[in-house]
Amino acid sequence: MRSTHSRRATATGALIAAAALLAVGVQSGTATATPTGTAAQATAGAERGALPKQLSPSQRAELIREADATKAATAKGLGLGAQEKLVVKDVVQDNDGTTHTRYERTFAGLPVLGGDMIVEESKAGNTLGVTKASKVTSTELKSVDLKADIAPAKAESQALGLAKADGSKKTEASQAPRKVVWMAQGKPQLAYETVVGGLQDDGTPNELHVITDAATGAKLFEWQGVEKGVGNTEYSGKVTLGTAPSYTLTDTGRGNHKTYNLNHGTSGTGTLFTNSTDTWGDGTPTNVETAGADAHYGAAETWDYYKNVQGRTGIRGDGVGAYSRVHYGNNYVNAFWQDSCFCMTYGDGSGNTHPLTALDVAAHEMSHGVTASTANLVYSGESGGLNEATSDIFASAVEFYSNTSADPGDYLIGEKIDINGDGTPLRYMDKPSKDGMSKDSWYSGVGNVDVHYSSGVANHFFYLLAEGSGAKVVNGVSYNSPTSDGLPVTGISLAKAEKIWFKALSTKFTSTTNYAAARTGTLAAAADLYGATSAEYKAVGDAWAAVNVGTRDGGNPNPGGKVFENATAVTIPDAGAAITSSVNVTGVTGNAPSTLQVGVDITHTYRGDLNIDLVAPDGTAYRLKSASLGDSADNVQTTYTVNASSEVANGTWKLKVQDMYSGDTGKINSFKLTF
Repeated sequence: MRSTHSRRATATGALIAAAALLAVGVQSGTATATPTGTAAQATAGAERGALPKQLSPSQRAELIREADATKAATAKGLGLGAQEKLVVKDVVQDNDGTTHTRYERTFAGLPVLGGDMIVEESKAGNTLGVTKASKVTSTELKSVDLKADIAPAKAESQALGLAKADGSKKTEASQAPRKVVWMAQGKPQLAYETVVGGLQDDGTPNELHVITDAATGAKLFEWQGVEKGVGNTEYSGKVTLGTAPSYTLTDTGRGNHKTYNLNHGTSGTGTLFTNSTDTWGDGTPTNVETAGADAHYGAAETWDYYKNVQGRTGIRGDGVGAYSRVHYGNNYVNAFWQDSCFCMTYGDGSGNTHPLTALDVAAHEMSHGVTASTANLVYSGESGGLNEATSDIFASAVEFYSNTSADPGDYLIGEKIDINGDGTPLRYMDKPSKDGMSKDSWYSGVGNVDVHYSSGVANHFFYLLAEGSGAKVVNGVSYNSPTSDGLPVTGISLAKAEKIWFKALSTKFTSTTNYAAARTGTLAAAADLYGATSAEYKAVGDAWAAVNVGTRDGGNPNPGGKVFENATAVTIPDAGAAITSSVNVTGVTGNAPSTLQVGVDITHTYRGDLNIDLVAPDGTAYRLKSASLGDSADNVQTTYTVNASSEVANGTWKLKVQDMYSGDTGKINSFKLTF
């Protein structure tokens, strides 16, 4: 249900499916490439001081202790109110001593969801910058009414009803509804958070978080907390496993990571794999140890990647290993990460003959844990797509790092598990739409798509950044990556791209980061590592423009095109009638192009309120952006591509904007057409 009078009491997006590994114009020419980049290439030309320092668990613990001891002074220095407190979540330190401290926030003792922030300080202790998940001020937060008008039982009942409607089984509140301040969207307000347990419709454990308005009982938001996704292994061949001297699948060299056999159960830890020798499995799915060996190996390789490439010892950086569970359920075609148990779980696939324990699947699931421990991207909307893409990005990075002969690195996800039954991968990073569902480029409604498909935008960006556009062969796999603006992108190597993405994830992204903010964060990371005038920085901007997030060099994405612009500001009435900004096009022969570039610069305190259309001279309207209450960022400053080839070019074109909900205001700053 949703109210029509105001955003403040509305549902904010469709029910999001379980967070798992899966969800229920081309450049010409050919090039051949080798695996893209080494550690030396990644640091070549980089500001080595900006690279993350490899902290031991004890060093990280000391930094957290220091941040905790000074958090009151930090809060005061940031101008937070007397009732606002900071909670230290993570600390990352660069080689030059710069620290990036990630805080969560409380208000009057209540958790503030969407109140997280990152404070960057120099070695001397000077504040260099603050990145906040919300632009809500302390004055606005102070005005929150802390008295609930509905009882917790009503919030719990609503949450259980939503889960059951989505097909969940054995639903129950896993904890009593807790009072929170909801600040991830719009103005802050008192709310209840209810977590629903049980099982989802496909048998995956359920951790559905439902946010309920404590004043009206309306659902404000929801997201899923379960992020689905010598051994003789099935997928990686004969490998060396880290085990305990007592012959158990316990990796004593990697935080005591353990691998358990659930034996087709769906709860509990299962039985730790134990043997009389140190040989595990026989490479076939009928041997129960084989899947255990694959999962154990994948966890080890992922641990080594994060430690040796990104300087992070363990998922949380604290040296503690997670654990893996294999043989979950019957015919369960999925794998997932649960932060609540700090574990990864794998089904055996169709007919219990295709375990989902391939190297990239293991790396994908383990990387969900890294995201939860850093940016904690909310698993819904555009931030959810970025969450999924991060796991795909590092799944590929781990494959390249591992360099296992039986499973060499590639930009394909799940290519070994044959989940489609025809030998095709689950996802393609060079052209995500090849899977039939994923999105190649950003558009205004992409946040309403299942996160496993909206992730295509970031996957495509990352591939372009690493390898560039057009046809090429990498490790024997052929790729051909297009761009939304028809312009080429020159790759900078996987080694550099993975450094930029991890630095952005760990020091720039927050829980509410969307695609526009991801562009800002990765540009900032590239500037830290390589400089704001570097080829790497330019490549980041170009790769985002190539998936329709921002423009080339921040300017005209179609150099040499004929430009018509209206820079007269037009105020957008709050919840009022549509207004327009017009340009008069003259001197263009024939029809408009199929790639008409529509530059929009709107400042608005809640862009989700806005319907935006391009209106052709004959009155035909082309929807650029629909109002979406899950689109919680400020401003619309982007370039849209419209196929206007059926329209006569000359005449008056209009940008029509209507604010659909009350409570936020803004204006059109400029409107530009490039033919």
